[in-house]
Amino acid sequence: MTQGFMDAKAQLVEAACLHVPFDGWSEATFDAAVADSGLDPVMARAICPRGGVDLALAYHLAGDQKMLDRLADTDLSALRYSERIAAAVRFRLEVIEDKELVRRGTTLFALPTYAADGAKAIWGTCDAIWEALGDTSRDGNWYSKRATLAGVYSSTVLYWLGDDSPDHAATWEFLDRRIENVMAFENFKAQARENPLLKPLMAGPAFLMERLKAPERRSDMPGSFGARR
Repeated sequence: MTQGFMDAKAQLVEAACLHVPFDGWSEATFDAAVADSGLDPVMARAICPRGGVDLALAYHLAGDQKMLDRLADTDLSALRYSERIAAAVRFRLEVIEDKELVRRGTTLFALPTYAADGAKAIWGTCDAIWEALGDTSRDGNWYSKRATLAGVYSSTVLYWLGDDSPDHAATWEFLDRRIENVMAFENFKAQARENPLLKPLMAGPAFLMERLKAPERRSDMPGSFGARR
């Protein structure tokens, strides 16, 4: 993707954000963004063939990059691993300027037609977080880590959308509880693998997970920046 193409998409997204609270991530918003940005309509359609849907996905991806930029500028070395994950999720929500943009996106991706796009976007966010935190898993753990974090992230976003507590304190408490639950489950799995009574029950799933291989990482590819940087 050329820099000019990326810049044009960023222009469209910026222009669209003014209209989303009123018209959602819709065709009307796309048309208004094209008019406001001054881009050629043919070029704009080439950039976002599905109009508002592609704008919503571009907005989400831009938020991921802002989160990664903040993670890169923050020293998390003194935190426990669970606290680093919580910090990353919190950073991702804190870079959002207007909740209504996310609320409208949540409504859009709840539609059956676009549910797969929404799930892919959330998976991408969780993948970016794990890579930024240095995850090196290559087997089934690659999938389980991202799937688990996707559940935490999705539920936290929904809680955050309805949270009116000062500085979203209630959301951060909710996030901490969810991550504590996940860590407790991971500890249980580790103990079960060492327990003579439970170890045979874990053997089958463990064998299958070991056979799974993570897809090729962006950081492994020629010319890749790694972690979306």
